[in-house]
Amino acid sequence: MTVELLTPEGMFQPVPYHHVSVATGTRHVHVAGQINRDEVGTVVAPGDLAGQLAHALRNTARGLAGAGADFSNVVRLRFFVARWQPEMLEPFMAGLNSVVGELGIPQPLPPLSVIGIDYLFEPDVMVEVEAYAILD
Repeated sequence: MTVELLTPEGMFQPVPYHHVSVATGTRHVHVAGQINRDEVGTVVAPGDLAGQLAHALRNTARGLAGAGADFSNVVRLRFFVARWQPEMLEPFMAGLNSVVGELGIPQPLPPLSVIGIDYLFEPDVMVEVEAYAILD
């Protein structure tokens, strides 16, 4: 196995992700920030955090697949959310949960960060996803 996900005893629980990933392998895959755009740049799910996150994760899966990887190889996810407020957690999790089965995203999730920022590079972009994976 290339990636082992774990939460050592004594680390804060419950959270929907593992605190630690241990990876062995020689191919490092870094997927650049993925957003709510389709293959021709059309905006997907304007104003809908759940829809934007689901589409960004689908784009992330395409990027991983292009390198011969999938979410089982991911050692870390990073989410940037524009104008984050605590009440955004529910639609954020809804967007994530809506594609878990479709994309084979492990549960609990790999280690992750959700980072609230003022804005992303275009005003309609609510969320951006980065993924890091290891392959043998």
